[in-house]
Amino acid sequence: MSHPPTGSFCGRTRREFLWQAGAGFTGLAMLGLLDKDGFFASQAVAADGKTPFGNPLAPHTPHLVPQAKSVIFLYMYGGPSQIDTFDYKPALVGKEGKTIEVKTRGRQGARNKGRIVEPRWKFHQYGQSGQWVSDLFPNLATCVDDIAFIKSMTADSPIHGSAMLQMNTGKIVSGSPCLGSWVNYGLGSLNQDLPGFVVMLDPRGGPISGAKNWQSGYMPATFQATLMRTRGEPILDLAPPAGISRPMQREMLDTLAQYNSEHLALRSDNTNLEARIASYELAYRMQSAAPEATDLGQESADTLEMYGINQPKSRVFGRQCLLARRLVERGVRFVQLYSGGAHNDDNWDAHSDMESNHNLHAGETDLPVAGLIKDLKQRGLLDSTLLVWGGEFGRQPTAEYAKGSGRDHNASGFTMWMAGGGIRGGQSIGATDELGNIAVEDRYHVKHLHATILHKLGIDPNRLSYLHSGLDQKLVGVEHVEPIQKLI
Repeated sequence: MSHPPTGSFCGRTRREFLWQAGAGFTGLAMLGLLDKDGFFASQAVAADGKTPFGNPLAPHTPHLVPQAKSVIFLYMYGGPSQIDTFDYKPALVGKEGKTIEVKTRGRQGARNKGRIVEPRWKFHQYGQSGQWVSDLFPNLATCVDDIAFIKSMTADSPIHGSAMLQMNTGKIVSGSPCLGSWVNYGLGSLNQDLPGFVVMLDPRGGPISGAKNWQSGYMPATFQATLMRTRGEPILDLAPPAGISRPMQREMLDTLAQYNSEHLALRSDNTNLEARIASYELAYRMQSAAPEATDLGQESADTLEMYGINQPKSRVFGRQCLLARRLVERGVRFVQLYSGGAHNDDNWDAHSDMESNHNLHAGETDLPVAGLIKDLKQRGLLDSTLLVWGGEFGRQPTAEYAKGSGRDHNASGFTMWMAGGGIRGGQSIGATDELGNIAVEDRYHVKHLHATILHKLGIDPNRLSYLHSGLDQKLVGVEHVEPIQKLI
């Protein structure tokens, strides 16, 4: 399943077509690009039926039977501490301040010993499954039977910039498409009047590396995310200028499309031009669809309370979670929400004071995330919506500095969780050592998480590829990667 840039021979540039043909491009593979009527899916026209450009976001046939239609990725920027949230380690209790021999690797480099910092919150078991959750998440604790905790995640880098890129794109260097772009490329959009991929940032600022975390890399720019705000206008510059009617806009866009068609005919691989053309059409359609989708005034008082929108500390993330539900309800494929702003004090990066940091960010997100799970469930949407929670890595069991309760970065063993989308909840998968430092049982890499997300959407992670620089690039890399079977 793949459909390279449009405006080209059979949905591909001539160079790419000849390369594929020379490599033995089989008829069976070709069928994956055809719709039920035998046309190339990437050659669908826009909603007005006039625009002569291919639509790379048109829906496509998945490889597998999908269990989820959409993904909501709840990104906790900065690295939440697994041993203070969901990975209960009683062996740490009573060892506060004790210096022990333990190998760690983080922002401060490799160390062979450290001072123990006990978990700052008590843990209790919840639900019929008896899952352990700390007092940081009293509301989310009531949802554990719908959640599968992955307690043995690993990543390649303990540094924010490269670790974030890997969590979002599969690579520790910039330039690759992000997960949401791969999903849109593989499946297309369920609603041609809304973006297929939406990102909402923390109002305190975007994460390190910025747009590299939600851009489309070497894919056409059409597949990158649309940024949506939770305050003021959700999408800037969407409304038409005063005095410009819809018929006037339509006439102007049709004329512009005619000129752009002639210009693009001589530049078949100009993906930026293709993306701009597509963005004009999408923006035109969104002028009607986006205001309705983002109108929280349609929600009941009980729903607003469920998401914590009436409480100052949870209002912002609560609005984001509710908007995410409204978007996936209307067919948006991939929504990513960021908890955590640009500076250390504004995100989960607790280097000095674990208590104040995690109390703040858990307090902002606990009720909204629990409300999102419960709301999706009561509306019958949880089965078709895959939720992913986590950051770029976790934290160490030892202190980073000589004083204080802060913890350094830890990419050797951390916790993420998934819910909905066919995930069997009420289970914990994998384990770290008794200190919560290193994954020792059922170790899973970021690429296994990505493979699982794609699999749940009906995409074979080892078949989804994009031809770039003469190579079939994949989100999960060149080696065969299995999804996390215990989640399947």
